[in-house]
Amino acid sequence: MFLRLAPAVLLALAAPVCSPAAAEDYPPLQPLLGTTTDVLGAPIAWPEGQAKMTSAIVTMLPGQSTGLHRHLAPLFAWVLEGEITVTYQDPAGTVRAYRAGEALVEAHEVPHEGVNTGAGLLRILVVFAGAEGLENTVSLP
Repeated sequence: MFLRLAPAVLLALAAPVCSPAAAEDYPPLQPLLGTTTDVLGAPIAWPEGQAKMTSAIVTMLPGQSTGLHRHLAPLFAWVLEGEITVTYQDPAGTVRAYRAGEALVEAHEVPHEGVNTGAGLLRILVVFAGAEGLENTVSLP
């Protein structure tokens, strides 16, 4: 008899989890960004090969620079604290400032340099959508 009741009991216990009402109980989401392009308007292109996600927190002192570099993999960034001003070596010579709370997909393949232009510490959460064997960031002279 236990074997006959077990499936019924499992279904009864799972019903609240699987019901439409359960979806309403899901914690609210705060969307940060949804885009198909990077900050310069270029389409996001995924690298070939075995996907590899890498995340880090970049921390910079006031006035500190990233140095000239470019990214070989798409990079999502969320400024947690402070302000960074980025100068891009695109044809327009674009310069943009990003502040705490802003999210972006950084320019892909375009050389750029960021400087902490805020009065305090800069902290940025970065997430690379790269591939095995591919450098996410390349420093340039």
